[in-house]
Amino acid sequence: MTDVLRRGRASLAFSFFAQGATFALLVTRIPAIQDRYGVSDALLPAFLAAVPILAGVGSVTTEQLVKRIRPSRLLRWSQPVVLLALLGAGAGGHIAELAVALGAFGLAVGALDASMNMLGVSLQRSYGRSIMLSFHAAYSLGGILGASLAWVGAHWHLALWVSYLPVVAVLLPAALVGSRWYVDGDPVPLEERGAEGGGIVFKLLLPLCLVMTFAYIGDSTVSNWSAKYLKDVLGSSEQLATVPYNVYMVTTLLGRAIGDFGVRRFGAAAVVRLGTLVAAGGFAVVASAPGAWVGMLGFTLLGLGLCVLVPQTFAAAGRLFPGASDAAIARLNIFNYVGFLVGSPLVGALGEAWSYRGAMLVPMVLVLVTLVYARSFAPQPDRYGGGHERPRTADVGRGSNGL
Repeated sequence: MTDVLRRGRASLAFSFFAQGATFALLVTRIPAIQDRYGVSDALLPAFLAAVPILAGVGSVTTEQLVKRIRPSRLLRWSQPVVLLALLGAGAGGHIAELAVALGAFGLAVGALDASMNMLGVSLQRSYGRSIMLSFHAAYSLGGILGASLAWVGAHWHLALWVSYLPVVAVLLPAALVGSRWYVDGDPVPLEERGAEGGGIVFKLLLPLCLVMTFAYIGDSTVSNWSAKYLKDVLGSSEQLATVPYNVYMVTTLLGRAIGDFGVRRFGAAAVVRLGTLVAAGGFAVVASAPGAWVGMLGFTLLGLGLCVLVPQTFAAAGRLFPGASDAAIARLNIFNYVGFLVGSPLVGALGEAWSYRGAMLVPMVLVLVTLVYARSFAPQPDRYGGGHERPRTADVGRGSNGL
């Protein structure tokens, strides 16, 4: 039984890793994609907005599909679609082909994100202790690798399909092989489902939806505006301006790699409160930085603070609705894309109309709102770790081999 769990955890971690690399390869080569297809600056925002919008549609669809199909099966087949869509975006020659590729990418990535986190929450329940941050650490590691490979492709002026093909050729078969060991959780017994009886009360889920939105507004602020902020506001060189996002990704990886230990020792609510304060401090440092190096310190703090919020929000939804965790995670996942859609335009508009220093204070305030909702992260009725770990059971879920 323990081997089933271990294989399930390793295979799911690889899925997170592969998706981190895939997404990084797409978003870091947007200028090259724009040049390849001749997408105008006026049309580019529509293409970029379409991906998270369609991903939200994919997440909503997943909520309905998991009533009939196990999340492991959805993950098994959505990940290859995402990888092939990435290759399609790099190999096409006409703007209509780009639209089809990005449309497929968006729909599939919504199902992929939702089903990955469904399996992560169910595995955490089987383990009886916090492991969600380790999955998202694998995603961060994949993102660092993907961004590094994108830099290599750009540095050597490789065609997009030349950059993408080896990655897809390695990750796609590996993901398919690994999918044999995904573990689906068994239905939660009626006596453990809580007062909601296995359904979702959106009023209870709403605080987590807001936290998810604010976390991704913060994340998209870093990914979209850190380079411009360092160069145009803090006067750094163009080369130095590329560093903050890499630093952010590395500190995100480090924070997630050790975050589960903090959750087990101090509880999820305490870790979320600490992460919120560190992230808010990071935005404050960025907004008040007198120079580029202090600004990079702020982005470092942002990575350490924001990294815990999203994994713990998914985990909290699973605990809050143990009898309907898949549906809760699918709905919560939509607000990932809401934050991504809102964050970058919000900071850009405020920066142009007011100042970019002032604009950095807005995500800071939004992230601080998480403190109001921190009690939603307190495990109920279980508390993982720190002397409160519930006994592990022999029922570790069903593998997906027989699907």
